[in-house]
Amino acid sequence: MASRGLRALLTVITTGVFAATALTACSHDDAPWQLTNVTGHLPDLQFALTGDDGKPATGDTFKGRTSLVYFGYTHCPDVCPETMGRLMQVVDALGPDAQHVRILFITVDPARDSAQALHDYIGAFDSKHAFGLTGSDGQIEALAKRYRVAYQMEKRDPKGNYEVTHSSAVYVFDADGHARLLATDHDSPDVIAHDLRRIIDAHS
Repeated sequence: MASRGLRALLTVITTGVFAATALTACSHDDAPWQLTNVTGHLPDLQFALTGDDGKPATGDTFKGRTSLVYFGYTHCPDVCPETMGRLMQVVDALGPDAQHVRILFITVDPARDSAQALHDYIGAFDSKHAFGLTGSDGQIEALAKRYRVAYQMEKRDPKGNYEVTHSSAVYVFDADGHARLLATDHDSPDVIAHDLRRIIDAHS
């Protein structure tokens, strides 16, 4: 369960992004986006982390394809597997266009999520389109701050296990690494796929 303070922070973050978007949503495209348009309100896709293959990975590694970025962790009991399952439905809905999409699963629990742990986790979903990314605590904290992602370690149980409360949004970056859209758990796979096709077509 999220603490009251973190729930409030998540609300402020989401409200802030949505409010900024509302001011300019109609000026970027002839037709409105079904997802939340964050064009111009979030920084480009930039990071220096370690991929689930153990090799260094940066934002440039994934340029040329539309990136769906999600911050989660492998021990997550519900939200993360549900979100990954939903993104797999998006990949299926895209059909041949899925080759232009990469899902980047960035851990908020680097203490437990080694490259190998992420590799095994991602492999259970889709090792072709999805990639796991980990790093030091400092690297993850800085990246989360860059994209206004809130997360918090919860208290350990008697066995030493713990959960991490975290934002659940999926960030969409175009092939040039520019932040474009924000998808929430209220957006269906078909809605996400619809807007992704527009971004893919614009960079074809």
